[in-house]
Amino acid sequence: MVSRPNSEPQLPDPRTDRSLRLSIAEGVVAEFVSACTSGGVLTAWALYLRLSPTLIGLLGAMPFCSQLIHLPGAWITRRLGHRNAALTFVALSRQVVLPLALLPFLPLGLHGRQVVLLVVAALAAALGVVGNNAWTAWMGDLVPEGVRGRYFGRRSAFCALGATLSSLAAGLLLDLGRRGAPGSQREGVVLACFSLLASVAGAATFLLLRAQHEKSEKRSPAPGLSEMLSPLGDWRSRRVLAFQMVWSFAGGLAAAFYPLYMIAELKMGFAQMALYSGGIAGFRMLAAPLWGRALDHTRARPILVACAFGLSLSPLLWLIPHPGLLWPLALDAALCGTLSAGYNLAAFSLPLSLSLPRHRAFHLAAFAATGGLAMGLASAASGPVLHLLPAQIFLFGQLTKSTQLLFLLGGATRLCAALLALRIVQEGSSPVVDLGRLALRTAARTTRKQRGKLAA
Repeated sequence: MVSRPNSEPQLPDPRTDRSLRLSIAEGVVAEFVSACTSGGVLTAWALYLRLSPTLIGLLGAMPFCSQLIHLPGAWITRRLGHRNAALTFVALSRQVVLPLALLPFLPLGLHGRQVVLLVVAALAAALGVVGNNAWTAWMGDLVPEGVRGRYFGRRSAFCALGATLSSLAAGLLLDLGRRGAPGSQREGVVLACFSLLASVAGAATFLLLRAQHEKSEKRSPAPGLSEMLSPLGDWRSRRVLAFQMVWSFAGGLAAAFYPLYMIAELKMGFAQMALYSGGIAGFRMLAAPLWGRALDHTRARPILVACAFGLSLSPLLWLIPHPGLLWPLALDAALCGTLSAGYNLAAFSLPLSLSLPRHRAFHLAAFAATGGLAMGLASAASGPVLHLLPAQIFLFGQLTKSTQLLFLLGGATRLCAALLALRIVQEGSSPVVDLGRLALRTAARTTRKQRGKLAA
């Protein structure tokens, strides 16, 4: 196994330790904000306001296209400082949804309400991108590298628990609100309450963020062109960017059609969709601490490679379900939850380890903007691609519809991205095979402990 330099973990000082504990609490509350403003709730807003397919596509593309704002966002982060920029833009992104609490009751007409929803969604996405860039750079400086994997693994586990509970509660309330006629006043009241709750929870996250400190709060001079282009000048970063582009394109090909397939083809309600999302979050919660400890041993590259190959298999499970047979989605939730926990930690850690602190915001911006652009292009192309696919064919001895073929196409593109991940180089990382050996040793230790407890 490749030896790691400075293998002794660098423990945080008391002030940093307090900030990191507060960051975990902030992450849990932020998941509640997300459950009230995205996913099923955003879909419910689109149905309530009777958005056309074109407007639904525009609404779905906003989070992807807004990733391009990472580039000016990195400049803002550098000028204001990581902490100041994060406090400002995270707070704004979580309060801009407050007008939606009044939207069902305003005399604007259907078209006017649709415009308000789209404007709010666009502002929230744009402000959130700048805030996320600043927050990630802030955390990259604050969390000691020696404990980064374990810390973010633990934080991800708590956030996944918050996401599970929040998404389940949101799904149940959405189904309750839709029991009346479509577009009813009851449905509008439920959606307005979601926006109000998101605003209150967003204010709580601001207070938790403000209580955290920054190691260096000095504002930096305006960055030069060489600093802004530093990710392109590093051959290691270029390989990660190539992987990120293909991986994000693969995700964008089918991302918008999974929830539509659940509703239209599998006849699932919002509560059942929330249960599936909650299952993914639950497995993320269980797996994240394990991946975090593995990250500190092997570094990010082997985890990224292993999880990328594993996640490429997910679309195969979507060939099986039909309205009377939904249990394969439980297997998919277990697969995606477990592997996405490792993938997200590795993808978060890799840009931090490849960049110097002064260039960090620009590396994060380059990775996020590349992924967002590729996913946005794929999302825009997914509709025409779907029309080019046959409406249905027999595959593996069963009838397969065009949407399922699109899922398979996304999985094949993910596999190509996983092959590109093999070219990524990270100093001090272990070979992928060492990740398997570490898993076997961990399983053996756990088995011995369980046997010891039974013997006692």
